[in-house]
Amino acid sequence: MSTTRTQVAIVGAGPSGLLLGQLLFKAGIDAIIVERQSGDYVLSRIRAGVLEQVTMDLLDEAGVGQRMHAEGLIHGGFDLLFKGARHRIDMNKLTGGKNVIVYGQTEVTRDLMDARQAAGLPTVYEAENVQVHDFDSAKPRVTYEKNGQLHTIECDFIAGCDGFHGVCRASAPKSAIKEFEKVYPFGWLGVLSDTPPVHHELIYANSTRGFALCSQRSATRSRYYLQVPLTDKVEQWSDEAFWAELRNRLDPEAREHLVTGPSIEKSIAPLRSFVTEPMRFGRMFLAGDAAHIVPPTGAKGLNLAATDVKYLSSAFIAYYMDKTEAGIDAYSERCLRRIWRAERFSWWFTSLMHNFPENGDIGQKFQDAELDYLIHSEAGSRTMAENYVGLPLNFGE
Repeated sequence: MSTTRTQVAIVGAGPSGLLLGQLLFKAGIDAIIVERQSGDYVLSRIRAGVLEQVTMDLLDEAGVGQRMHAEGLIHGGFDLLFKGARHRIDMNKLTGGKNVIVYGQTEVTRDLMDARQAAGLPTVYEAENVQVHDFDSAKPRVTYEKNGQLHTIECDFIAGCDGFHGVCRASAPKSAIKEFEKVYPFGWLGVLSDTPPVHHELIYANSTRGFALCSQRSATRSRYYLQVPLTDKVEQWSDEAFWAELRNRLDPEAREHLVTGPSIEKSIAPLRSFVTEPMRFGRMFLAGDAAHIVPPTGAKGLNLAATDVKYLSSAFIAYYMDKTEAGIDAYSERCLRRIWRAERFSWWFTSLMHNFPENGDIGQKFQDAELDYLIHSEAGSRTMAENYVGLPLNFGE
């Protein structure tokens, strides 16, 4: 058995755990990251790719923004497609010059991994039986097994960045935690292909056949999604069937410009809205997917995780540098206020763009009417644009 001492033990080496580790390193605070999967597995997970300005600024602050700026695709707007026609939401104009950048979560993770490795910072991959202990005391611990040996990390704080199925939230006392959840009756069938995107910006499509999204990872790699029943299996969807159905949900111009090709990744993701309250349990703090899940409509998941990490790193830095616990004490409430705004937007956008058969024909008419209002009302378009580009970190404070 070995025992190691650090200031912050971070459970989870996804983007939120790695970003937290990097921000703490920049501030001179020691942290060890423990991850149950291999580094290759973490990098193989295909996730979102739209970054808000707040997230871009955080990656710059962490010193890992160079490749993002060089290779990311800046988007100043996106298209809404309904009733067979596309309408552009000009985010840049409506928000006073704000944009988003398309840069895959896999690339963000890779940049953070590379920076951590270059700095010689400790990350334990393939850690088995990770457990958190005594987080309601002044001496929390994290234990794990590696190569048949038990290891203990003694620390001041535990950061639970270990995702929806992680051990940290599961270890919180049931009497102290409340969970809010909405599970949607459909999933997103996603395809990644080395084909040029059908459009230089994203297209969100509302059709009577179901939702579709035309997205991208680069000028030569595309990401497309279709709304499918939860009962569907990936094996039921050949590439040919996917492309044919996508065409059926697009407008004539997009159909004409769609370049198809073999999929290099195909998966079905269920959709849910989920929030845990609170996000602090003594000296253990939840961040990212460990505390909340949003539907991917509107691309808020990674961005919310990044702002959790900003609040948490600031709280730890204030604790060590200024000897104040004010940031720690305010962490949960501050995060949740922002989280619920993003949850509401993602729920609303999901409800607006997807097909809900149980709502009947009148449901489609309501959606058409709201979309028609949004594109013809500057106030409506601005509300959508400012939520999409992301609210400022201190919004409403």
